[in-house]
Amino acid sequence: MGSCYTIIFLSLCTLLFIASRSSRSVEGSLFLFPVKEASVSDLQAAFRQNRVNSRQLVELYIANIQKLNPVLKAVIEVNPDALDLADKADEQRKNNKTSLLSLLHGIPVLVKDNISTKDKLNTSAGCCALRGSVVPQDAGVVKKLRKAGAIILGKASMTEWAAFRSDAMPNGWNCRLGQAVNPYVASADPSGSSTGSAISAAANLVTVTLGTETAGSILSPSNANSVVGIKPTVGLTSRAGVVPISHRQDTVGPICRTVSDAVHVLDVIVGYDPDDKQATNEASMYIPHGRYAQFLKADGLKGKRLGITRNNDLVGFNDDLETLKAYEQHFTTLRQRGAELVDNLVIPNFELLEHSVFYAEYIALKAEFKIDVNAYLGNLVESPVRSLEDVIAYNKKNADAEMIEKYGQNILVEAEKTRGIGRLEREALANITKACKDGFEKLMKHNNLDALMSPGSDVASILALGGYPGINVPAGYDKNGIPFGLSFGGLKGSEPKLIEVAYGFEQATMIRKPPPF
Repeated sequence: MGSCYTIIFLSLCTLLFIASRSSRSVEGSLFLFPVKEASVSDLQAAFRQNRVNSRQLVELYIANIQKLNPVLKAVIEVNPDALDLADKADEQRKNNKTSLLSLLHGIPVLVKDNISTKDKLNTSAGCCALRGSVVPQDAGVVKKLRKAGAIILGKASMTEWAAFRSDAMPNGWNCRLGQAVNPYVASADPSGSSTGSAISAAANLVTVTLGTETAGSILSPSNANSVVGIKPTVGLTSRAGVVPISHRQDTVGPICRTVSDAVHVLDVIVGYDPDDKQATNEASMYIPHGRYAQFLKADGLKGKRLGITRNNDLVGFNDDLETLKAYEQHFTTLRQRGAELVDNLVIPNFELLEHSVFYAEYIALKAEFKIDVNAYLGNLVESPVRSLEDVIAYNKKNADAEMIEKYGQNILVEAEKTRGIGRLEREALANITKACKDGFEKLMKHNNLDALMSPGSDVASILALGGYPGINVPAGYDKNGIPFGLSFGGLKGSEPKLIEVAYGFEQATMIRKPPPF
């Protein structure tokens, strides 16, 4: 019996020793702050109290990436200069009044691999053809992050070409890293195309991340990985330096663990950019004085009118949804917090939207992609490919050849066959405009809605058509542990109302939990 107690005692001592070792930085100082799940505000408070510094934070995240990324495949590259940037941030914090520093100062950020960084990192959109290319400058949003003092920790993995390579390609796969894995349930769809951004935020591989969306690529992976994603009104954030699909639908937005973190990132990256002049100038009128953090109100649901559609295959809450009971409980919570739910709505002209407009969207996107991506590739300082035609040829002849038969590249090939914006494309664009005006906009205005709710990210496809904003918030986990969210979409420029609604819902439920590993 005595030897048994001795073994237990020695085991406990060993565990305590390991724990103390794992909590130390390379300099030997103890972490006095629990970094896991820490918010931007938590970290800033810890910085001020000397409980943690940016170097220790970056070291911890790099250690997490080294441990978990071989399985999750969420980070495509770590910035070799990240520790130097962290040291610079720590030095700046010592020499400056903390009240003058941005909330993102010294905070590590992962940006999606289609967002340009003028440093030692690749910007490849997950494809082998763009590995080694040299961008002319930082993307507009990266410039704003750097100006705010954020640390670019690395590039998040993504579905190759933002899921615009092949309709047979699985969400989260790219030729450079392989298949990304959902951190909650490995067999579950991690969704795309900002897959790595969502996984990295969920699994505490970084503090905050950036993703991009053309048609669901922020809201959908946020829903699948139990994180918050904000898809801004198109033009609210610059797309300059982002590998494009469509200037009409592309947008850049934050993916984070909390609504408040996502809003703090949004506050930094919105605004005018001369390199995306027209879109950012037009959308600047939507940015409120004082920006967006002022709308983080715990009582933000009070007085809001929220729409619900049912028996609708596109965005409806219906009896076939496995998690309907959980959503119904959330509806009760929303009402208790002062929201008015307008139920059983029907989207006007839904049949036109469902059966013809999304076909029209695909027609438009293919032509826009060829035009926009050729312009992007032609502007690179150095690149193995200079056109979409070059990309297709590269895939056939080089490292990606073995995957062509498995996943194909039919979308790239179909896009290459387009010949600009002709009669077919103009008709498609006109149909999209009409459907937006007579469908979603009519529904929102006629019913005086602040937001339309949808299960998961279902509303993303409608929001994409007209460049409308949306926010996904974690809403629970099904019987298998797979996450699901609740999305709120609104008219252009309605971010303040959406933030109030999303934050109010989050604070009322606090349902998100970190991955079980």
